[in-house]
Amino acid sequence: MPKIKTHSGAKKRFSTTGTGKVKFQHTNKRHRLTQKATKRKRIARVGAYADDTNIKNVKALIPYK
Repeated sequence: MPKIKTHSGAKKRFSTTGTGKVKFQHTNKRHRLTQKATKRKRIARVGAYADDTNIKNVKALIPYK
């Protein structure tokens, strides 16, 4: 079997936990923060887990991670 290439964009955005969940960080926390609401920035601060319907697709993009 040949090796599967890892999607270079997905490997920067997703990681897997020990239990097999897919973890990611929220977006919109890089620039122009003064005009964004405090609540919006606070929610973006913490990480999140991918939904069960998306886990299969994300794991196909990062097979060795």
